[in-house]
Amino acid sequence: MEIPSSAIYLALVLVFTLLAGLYRGGRRHKLNLPPGPRPWPVIGNLNLIGPLPYRSLAAISQKHGPLMHLRFGSFPVVVGSSVDMAKFFLKTHDLSFVSRPKTVAGKYTANNYSNINWSPYGPYWRQARRIFIMELFTPKRLDSYQYIRVEEVRGLLRDLFRSTETPIVLKDRIFTVNLNIISRIVLGRKYTQEQSVSSGAPAAIVPQEEFKEMMGELMLLNGVINVGDLIPWLNFLDLQGYVKRMKMVGKRFDRFLEHVLDEHNERRRREGKAFVPRDLVDVLLELADDHGLEVKLERHCLKAFILDMFAGSTDTVTVTIEWAVSEILKRPETFDKATEELDRVIGRGRWVEEEDVHRLPYIEAIVKETMRIHPVAPLLVPRLSREHTTVDGYDIPAGTGVLVNVWAIGRDPAVWDAPEEFRPERFVGSPIDVKGHHFELLPFGAGRRMCPGNSLGLKM
Repeated sequence: MEIPSSAIYLALVLVFTLLAGLYRGGRRHKLNLPPGPRPWPVIGNLNLIGPLPYRSLAAISQKHGPLMHLRFGSFPVVVGSSVDMAKFFLKTHDLSFVSRPKTVAGKYTANNYSNINWSPYGPYWRQARRIFIMELFTPKRLDSYQYIRVEEVRGLLRDLFRSTETPIVLKDRIFTVNLNIISRIVLGRKYTQEQSVSSGAPAAIVPQEEFKEMMGELMLLNGVINVGDLIPWLNFLDLQGYVKRMKMVGKRFDRFLEHVLDEHNERRRREGKAFVPRDLVDVLLELADDHGLEVKLERHCLKAFILDMFAGSTDTVTVTIEWAVSEILKRPETFDKATEELDRVIGRGRWVEEEDVHRLPYIEAIVKETMRIHPVAPLLVPRLSREHTTVDGYDIPAGTGVLVNVWAIGRDPAVWDAPEEFRPERFVGSPIDVKGHHFELLPFGAGRRMCPGNSLGLKM
């Protein structure tokens, strides 16, 4: 009987994979790799990873220690789950671990690795980081948009007051106000807001509910474990259907962003020399005309940066606020202390202003405690080692993926007293901040790859 060619091909692939595994196994004894569970052929240690990988890895670290070596398919990974390991990867040897692994999420949802999140280390990424820090998110520029945040938050409070007798989904209201704020700051108007015919305002490009669904899909797909990334010869099968979904959501955002850029370019053309930047897209378009840039900013780069600002300021901020409110409502004494501080410092005769926040240490402590116990990026974004490094006598070869489990650090009893309990009091009078200086608390990461929008995130 003739053997099908597909069966022969599959057999050859399996033999090649097993031989490659034996070859790597023969080399392992030459390296003193960190401890970790024994990997299976082909899948490595993926069988140990559940639906919440940060919890699975935290449980494995209880056995193998704060520095572990695993294999995700054919991809070697080290996981740091302690303050010392976070400091090693994100500060002491930050430059050795500053790049990113190439994933299909970065390809299809970030304009082929063009955003600041997924772009590999090099001239383009360094320039992008400078643009975000020195042009887009300067203190002066963020302060100039304070009126937008004030208007939208007061609008939210009015809506909540009118809904006092009606149950609401708070997450939806918070997401909407965050979306409105970032739309006005970045795009100059609420591009997703439903407009009435009589209002005279431009029509929405994308209905708000659809945009919300798109953003949720984007955040989900950037956090999943895609088997094809880890076992490359299976990538063409798209076993989980993630690649198809990534391509779809990438195309949907691309249509939206094309419209945004076309509209902004039309205003620039129409106004000519009288043109004055009104929003962050205008700033980006002016930068794209700068011939002095080390790397020219193409149109796909601008779209990736715009999407970065939306992704970093809508869903992440919404989830943090939702967790904070949830924890406060479960703990009446926290609610009472927060109310007392507001009455004492602000009084009941005026609104809280942004300038008041630093006079409200208990409110700030609630924010820090929420970020400790519910980090929005519990494993941070994966890094990639650029060169061979050693730590505590263990070898970390070049090309190894690096995960920092800030969720595990935030619940480490060696660092925190009663870590499973929500206790804002632990931060009152504490010097620990969330700006990457203290490795016990890293909601925005640290080092060169720290989130460049942390200042905007904190204001939001």
